[in-house]
Amino acid sequence: MPYLQLSLPCTEDQQPRVEHALEDVGALAVTLQDAHLDAVDEQAIFEPGVGEIPLWHEMTLTALFDADTDALMLLAALEAFDPGLDWTQARFEKIEDQDWERAWLDQFQPMRFGARTWIVPWNHELPEDANAADAAIVRLDPGLAFGSGTHPTTALCLQWLDTLATQGELQGREVLDFGCGSGILALAALKLGAARAVGVDNDPQALIATADNAQRNGTGIDVYMPQDEPVRTYPVVVANILAIALDALAETLAARVAPGGRIAMSGILAGQESELLERYAPWFDDLRTTQREDWIRIEGRRK
Repeated sequence: MPYLQLSLPCTEDQQPRVEHALEDVGALAVTLQDAHLDAVDEQAIFEPGVGEIPLWHEMTLTALFDADTDALMLLAALEAFDPGLDWTQARFEKIEDQDWERAWLDQFQPMRFGARTWIVPWNHELPEDANAADAAIVRLDPGLAFGSGTHPTTALCLQWLDTLATQGELQGREVLDFGCGSGILALAALKLGAARAVGVDNDPQALIATADNAQRNGTGIDVYMPQDEPVRTYPVVVANILAIALDALAETLAARVAPGGRIAMSGILAGQESELLERYAPWFDDLRTTQREDWIRIEGRRK
């Protein structure tokens, strides 16, 4: 179905008032975007602190309304709700709806990581190279919210798992995927020879996605919310989460790695690795980093 879209520039200070007004008059959805997205000097937003909501100094708010909404009446309602804001810069246009998830998946192509690992969408035939007898193939329909392998942090972890398998350190092992998302890393580990995989995530939808993807790949992954996860150790642990979470969870993650076991952590922006290397040094030897684009993977072996 089509929608009426309202776009309005505002500052960081104005954003809560503008969003509140838009929601009060019936906005179906409100999104924020850097007002200088295409500018050379655009303001970058890096990882937020705990409880922080990072925003640009100048942004564009976009709100969607039912297609039959009268733009002039809507503008009058906004001016009446908060006359202290400048609503004269509001711009309206009709937009057509589309299946955003399916449109994105149409661009999702088979990807290879390392020597054997392939991530292939459900709606795509296997590439010729993926027909090798030892290929580890994960069929994935991740939707929009969870990992597909396209992000550098996921790619770094997939390559690490592929290397572990090549070195014989994954076969028959148990793997913990902390922050499992779509379950892509746990699934790859199983396809590469791991005996069992456990997924942990604080988003219930991620656990549903992980379990669903495991079923579709003909395997099983035990999934838990963090508070329900059994306390035990694993020979292989992978955590693709933000650096701030890796810092806060250092003791928890270290306690999950068996003596002599391996860990890989990603979700780390270049420049954040030094503090994490120092943070994890009391528990791990042979800590090293690998970079892909602006992202870092840290790996190590439990003392």
